[in-house]
Amino acid sequence: MAVSKPQNAQNLAVGREKLLGHLAMLLFAALIAGSFSIGDLAVPFLAPAALNSLRFFLACILMAVVVFAVTGAFPKFPEAPGRFFILGGLMGLYFVLMFVALKISSPVSTGAVFTLIPMMSAAFGWWFIGQTTRPIVLLSLLIAAAGAVWVIFKGDINAILNFEIGKGEALFFIGCAGHAAYAPLVKKFSRGEPASLFAFYSLSATWFWITLVAIPDIFGTDWTALPSIVWIGIAYLVIFTTATTFFLLRYAAVRLPASKVLSYGYLTPSFIILIEGLIGHGWVSLSVMAGALVTALALAVVALSPDS
Repeated sequence: MAVSKPQNAQNLAVGREKLLGHLAMLLFAALIAGSFSIGDLAVPFLAPAALNSLRFFLACILMAVVVFAVTGAFPKFPEAPGRFFILGGLMGLYFVLMFVALKISSPVSTGAVFTLIPMMSAAFGWWFIGQTTRPIVLLSLLIAAAGAVWVIFKGDINAILNFEIGKGEALFFIGCAGHAAYAPLVKKFSRGEPASLFAFYSLSATWFWITLVAIPDIFGTDWTALPSIVWIGIAYLVIFTTATTFFLLRYAAVRLPASKVLSYGYLTPSFIILIEGLIGHGWVSLSVMAGALVTALALAVVALSPDS
């Protein structure tokens, strides 16, 4: 049976929207990767909790300006604000527990726990909004996770085999569960608000929860004594890794299944390899690069697979 022109046009429009969703998450992963190289310069001079409170506060101001440019009015108190406190609480839980975990466990082990997020997101997507995931997508996610773990552990089989789940890893798992639940809930809670306005409300709620935890560090910081490199790092985190990534995440979450949205996090270690090599910090071994390539190819299968 021939497809009617209106239906064909609708299919093309849906396909275009999904492609834009995938491109948004590709940019998301690249921006997050950049924060590791740039933000790392600021961390030695400022407590992580205070840094995150400031970055989210400034990102809220930036996003309020964006909302004004898009809608012609500054944000008002949202309809059904509880949904944003839930979303902000989930992301705040992730960021707070990430830094708590990093104090008592290694970045490598927390990175390994992070690879569970897409699989958990697929489960939450089914639970919250009835999203189903095709077996080929699940298999590709597992292969992508394996490639990401290989990169995180720098191709050291002994390090992978010696991985142990301690208190830090358990805490970060709870934070990752909050992150995983975020994407499907964005789709569930969206009421047709512009992406910039939705991002502003989510950012504001996240800032609120993080600041509650960060109060001692905020008042214990001599803000006037911070070197200029800290403010450069904060500027990147505010503009690209906070405001922009929240916008991109919301944009993609209403166009793609949750499992596909968060699967792009697997590309972050690969982008870090690329950025670190390009800025002259050296290249990793061919074995580790092979793991990054496996991740990229598996995610290509995820992207090209039907949504359900």
